[in-house]
Amino acid sequence: MSECSGLASGVGETCAKVILFGEHSVVYGYSAVAIPLKNLKMRATVKRANAPITSNASNASNTSIADEKNGITLKALDFCGPLQNAPKRLDSVKTAIYKALQFANWRGEALQVETACDFPPERGLGSSAAAAGAVIRAILDFYSIEASEDELFALTQEAENVAHGKASGLDAKATAAARAVRFFGGEFSNINIRMHAWLVLADSGCKGQTRDTVEALRKKRDLNPHEVDALLEQLGEIAISAEGDLELGRPLEIGLKMSRAHEILTQLGVSTPLLDALVRAACKGGALGAKLTGGGGGGCVIALAQSCEDALKVKLALERAGAVKTWIVEIGG
Repeated sequence: MSECSGLASGVGETCAKVILFGEHSVVYGYSAVAIPLKNLKMRATVKRANAPITSNASNASNTSIADEKNGITLKALDFCGPLQNAPKRLDSVKTAIYKALQFANWRGEALQVETACDFPPERGLGSSAAAAGAVIRAILDFYSIEASEDELFALTQEAENVAHGKASGLDAKATAAARAVRFFGGEFSNINIRMHAWLVLADSGCKGQTRDTVEALRKKRDLNPHEVDALLEQLGEIAISAEGDLELGRPLEIGLKMSRAHEILTQLGVSTPLLDALVRAACKGGALGAKLTGGGGGGCVIALAQSCEDALKVKLALERAGAVKTWIVEIGG
């Protein structure tokens, strides 16, 4: 490992992701498909810290504080202060920073770490994995240290396991991927999307409840294993068949599968009335199909449109139905 390179700053970048198919069923061994959203970025910067100064709650948003214990300052979301004082919701980022510094053979110099994001946290878009991956890359860039893709993934996974318990790795992989990602049996592979379409994302304004929905579904499965397993199997079959649709360029089939997947997720109890209303609005507005993405209980809906013009109509329909923010992402092409 090299000593500090003397760079003015280090930068790292990842992106949001959506699970196109496989929410919840992937927990039980079925396939899942995720797509990186390259125009929704997570960025991190690292630089040497200035001399320690004081701060208070009223000016914390624009003040840098050197961590008296380890010399690390973090500015992320609405927190700004010593890393050791960061709230529990930033445990993943804290872990990522410590692991990256350990990898870089950190010698104790004071550093400032800052993240900036184009998408909200806790919406099923992979924000914790994206933030962890971005700060890891920024720290290694600051120290001019090369890391392999496998090493970057392993470091990000350590942070994700703090955020989500035993994470599958799908978010860590997809938020740094160049292409769609297939996950099955603990193995990852890439999918080439050979169709030109648009995804419209709609934020319900409610935080996703992944831990709660996963646990509730587990209890539901314990009580009624045959019914729940049959629905999970259907989700797995949809994910596998959708891989071929993506590679063969069949957006109509993808749209139908999205809507069917949402119906099953609703039956499993992980949707909400607002998410259901957004899905209906998207389909009435011209989407080929729509579904929740992520753990459910809140978060986002995604809808598939066949043209940019259709995507704009779907976007408007979602906003009228209560979406607090929407994005259009071009895929394939």
